[in-house]
Amino acid sequence: MKLPVEYFKTSSKDRKKVREEYCELQNWLCWYCEHDLRENPPSFITEKTYNRKLFPKFFLSWPIHLQHNHGTGMTEGAVHARCNAVLWQYEGR
Repeated sequence: MKLPVEYFKTSSKDRKKVREEYCELQNWLCWYCEHDLRENPPSFITEKTYNRKLFPKFFLSWPIHLQHNHGTGMTEGAVHARCNAVLWQYEGR
């Protein structure tokens, strides 16, 4: 698949493939914090509080998320679930 892709025009099955492709391209480093996606995010991420009411019930159930730009809808990279929460709550992304 040619990256980036339009997040909302991509099926959940294809999003999984896109997320895996980003993981490989990024050498398994988080697009946001640049730490290994196979491990927990660093403390400067996990120490930030987040408002659970802003997120779907199972938002943190999947450890790696596919980050996309909410303005353009285009994917940007693979991120830790918690990094995705920080991006959304603190940076409006």
